[in-house]
Amino acid sequence: MGVQALRNRFVDAPNSLGERWRTRRWQWLTETFPALDSMSVLDIGGRVESWRRAPVRPAHVHVVNLEDQSGEVPDWAEVDYADACALPESIASRRYDLVFSNSVIEHVGGHERRLRFAEAVRTLGDAYWVQTPYRYFPIEPHWVAPGMQFTPLAVRQRLAHRWPLAHSKPADRAQALNAVLWVELLDRTQMRHYFPDAVLRPERVAGLTKSLIAVRRSRAA
Repeated sequence: MGVQALRNRFVDAPNSLGERWRTRRWQWLTETFPALDSMSVLDIGGRVESWRRAPVRPAHVHVVNLEDQSGEVPDWAEVDYADACALPESIASRRYDLVFSNSVIEHVGGHERRLRFAEAVRTLGDAYWVQTPYRYFPIEPHWVAPGMQFTPLAVRQRLAHRWPLAHSKPADRAQALNAVLWVELLDRTQMRHYFPDAVLRPERVAGLTKSLIAVRRSRAA
């Protein structure tokens, strides 16, 4: 089996383990928020395409991301290029039924920016759903590399540069180091600190916590 085929089996392909986990997460979201189809949603760091494929589409989705979005934006969505840790007033002054974020908070760049990110999540929506990979799951999810997150920075740099299951191989060691420095996996203590009014829901694989989801159903709940 080739390297790409192996990665597809674990993460990328429609029938991969990763796709099964994503499908289960969508099911949890729709069960947690049964009125999702009538809600306004702020998606921090997401993509419109994800909501096109979602089993339930909200009434309105506002995607905020620091990556460019390709393709036509449908009439039920809007897209802004903005930093969730320093939102412009045009976004920060708005309110949504639900703030949604999937695998973003571990990439924003340090404790102080994570505090700003969490504050935006908690204040912009009546409810929120924030998922992040769990630091102590034995496989680092971005590179699909066992134990990579527990190794010294220099080792992580070499792995990021050479590991065959990476999503995209860095061109050189400098790019590999930059990629590694932008990933800081979180644990339960950190997530409780950033989202004290949430319930932490663990996503488990073979009895081990793979990711954590901070959920607040509503301010009144």
